[in-house]
Amino acid sequence: MGKGLPPSGGRLVAEFARLPGLGPRSAQRLAFHVMKAPPERAHALAEALVEVKEKLRPCAECFGFAEEELCPICSDPRRDPRILCAVEEPSAVIPIERTSEFNGRYHVLGGALSPIDGIDPDDLRFDELIRRVERDGVREVIIATNPTMPGEATAHYLADLVGDRARVTRLASGLPVGADLEHTDELTLGRALLGRRDI
Repeated sequence: MGKGLPPSGGRLVAEFARLPGLGPRSAQRLAFHVMKAPPERAHALAEALVEVKEKLRPCAECFGFAEEELCPICSDPRRDPRILCAVEEPSAVIPIERTSEFNGRYHVLGGALSPIDGIDPDDLRFDELIRRVERDGVREVIIATNPTMPGEATAHYLADLVGDRARVTRLASGLPVGADLEHTDELTLGRALLGRRDI
């Protein structure tokens, strides 16, 4: 993969290739970009990587990314704590926020049910969600899991779990089956939020 490069360049290509969605050629292109960049740009990238690993931690409330005890969304008094949007991973919060259609708070489940992969209900943050629903008087839980088999299984499990405590809705159609939320455009995701339905 890093043939023809000095060892440090080959290592950089190999590290970029470990990132999801990057093939060998994309990793090589990124490595060449860094190698040609002025030293201050490369140092800024390295410092940003170190900083994010040192400062980020799970939010004590929603389990998204935070630098303080609470993330900016959970600490915002203008957000409605009685409406929760359940997502699989913290990365799904960003595209939903880009729509400007949601003013509630989030709950990051930590994945989706997948018995084949050994992910059972005990591996996800369902208990923490139930506690929030009961403690905060949550009136609606919007299920925004990915439209995949594990995402659908998680949605149905969550609906059964929360259905007698709060209204449960699911993002409406418009999301292509098999797509990840973080790769969905704002218009499609915004319409899905506005057109959510009971399940």
